[in-house]
Amino acid sequence: MPLYLIFLFFITAALYASVGFGGGSTYNALLVLSGADYRILPAIALCCNIIVVAGGTYAFMRSGNLRFRRIAPFLITSIPAAWAGGRIPVSETVFIGALGFSLLAAGLHLALDRNRDLDGDMKPAAAWLAWIVGGGIGFLSGLVGIGGGIFLAPVLYLIRWGRPKEIAGACSVFILANSLSGLAGQLMKLGDMQALSMIGDYWMLFPAVFIGGQIGSRMANVGLSSLAIKRLTAVLILYVSARLLLRWHGMVF
Repeated sequence: MPLYLIFLFFITAALYASVGFGGGSTYNALLVLSGADYRILPAIALCCNIIVVAGGTYAFMRSGNLRFRRIAPFLITSIPAAWAGGRIPVSETVFIGALGFSLLAAGLHLALDRNRDLDGDMKPAAAWLAWIVGGGIGFLSGLVGIGGGIFLAPVLYLIRWGRPKEIAGACSVFILANSLSGLAGQLMKLGDMQALSMIGDYWMLFPAVFIGGQIGSRMANVGLSSLAIKRLTAVLILYVSARLLLRWHGMVF
């Protein structure tokens, strides 16, 4: 494993944690670009996701910003869908294409997003909408090894589901639940011990994202602009997305 990968995972975890996400899509992309076996990438990325967002979820719970009952309808379909997505074998071409376009969407969301103060009444999502959105995002999460919070957040803002800290708490627990479920599916798909042992070769990435995540979760409290952090994160994501999509284009055409 290249040593520079440890540093890049540390930076990714710090940036994503500072804006309330886990970083799974970028972990996957960095591993693809480093030449790692694509079959084990989602499992590694999901492990990193779990490490980064577990602490954030606990912090949101303690601060009273985690509305578990209101986010539960999204989890009802996302958890089994993430497991199902993780179980499905995909070709390297499909995996890189899906990951590249997921990163493109995530990067554009962060680039265009603004810090919003929602006024007026907040309202829970209709059950049918929560099931559809949760299931769709969950399936994609398990398939390519991401948590899905980057896609859930704009939906929650659009429907005025809650205030920014409540939405961040909802995304945190959503990422954690999907990452655990998707990881279970991915490990069942890998099956043989040889593939599982390959994941162990990347163990140094786990403490790197733990430290990065802890630093990132505190970055907003030391005078740094969350909007500036979002823009910087967006630039990095869009660069990696472009690299992946160029590789995907070369594989398809």
